[in-house]
Amino acid sequence: MTPDPAPTDSPEPPDPTGGEPPAPACVMCFNASDASGAAGVAGDIATVAAMGAHALPVVTAIVMRDTADIFDQHAIDPDAVAEQARTVLEDVTINAWKVGFLGNAEVVSAVAEVLSDYADIPLVAYLPSLTWLEEDVLQPYLESFRELILPAAEVLVGSHKALQDFLLPDWDSERPPSARELAVAAGEHGTRHVLVTGILLASKGKEQYIDNVLATPQGAIAGEKFEMFDTAFVGAGDTLSAALAALLASGTDLQAAVSEALSFLDQSLDAGFRPGMGNIVPDRFFWALPPPEEGEGQDGQAPSGAGGPGGSGGSGGAPPSERDEPKSKGATRRVH
Repeated sequence: MTPDPAPTDSPEPPDPTGGEPPAPACVMCFNASDASGAAGVAGDIATVAAMGAHALPVVTAIVMRDTADIFDQHAIDPDAVAEQARTVLEDVTINAWKVGFLGNAEVVSAVAEVLSDYADIPLVAYLPSLTWLEEDVLQPYLESFRELILPAAEVLVGSHKALQDFLLPDWDSERPPSARELAVAAGEHGTRHVLVTGILLASKGKEQYIDNVLATPQGAIAGEKFEMFDTAFVGAGDTLSAALAALLASGTDLQAAVSEALSFLDQSLDAGFRPGMGNIVPDRFFWALPPPEEGEGQDGQAPSGAGGPGGSGGSGGAPPSERDEPKSKGATRRVH
């Protein structure tokens, strides 16, 4: 009689998820509340969701604005900001951070303390134009951002003008600083990459173009060029940086993530809509629009080349006349 063989494998532990599908990559977004839905945490949530990830929004301030202007902000207690984040972090594993507008220097310090406990998680930091802030709030904010956020940032994102004013305020050359020079200035504070948007390119013809460049202190390593139009957007920078954070969270290589995030922004702006009397808001769910009519591009988009990334300074996207068509007035969307 042959004895039964001894078991060679230990029993598999029970599946704590009960066989549920894996959760999407999670991105914690520190940003202000913006009731217009154009930027801030509302824009982050829409963008991260459109990229197939899950947003964990932490409100850092309440901004009073519409689609045209910012009027005021209300600060949130720094301890309350930190508690929002730490409560979720005790429960959820995150894959990337996105930092937007943090309100004031005290909140910057509170957020930086949270980030310091998770130094291996990639951070995308976005610096919007903050010229609307009072000087006594602006300067301490920028100093704290420089000292506490930049050392943790994998990528600093911003328009060429915003980054020049922030990183090289004493620049006195007739030519604007290059992306590499901005990266050198950011690198002095520990930032590894900068993604500079809205770089105006010289043109001998009628068309003007803007460049968007990913750079390190050693030089530019990637970029995309787009045609510039006289159209103002709101929320473009938050869209780009949130898309980049979502892609990094999913494990995408940085250069590939930058290229895809710029393409996503381009198409979001191309499908943008004007919900009020102000600027155009990116449509982060352009891909859910119904199929195009004859003569339009694929997937409900306008023909290629009609748009490009830009900020509220008027770069990127299609002309206003192309953006006030019915598709921007509540077209029925596909349901997944």
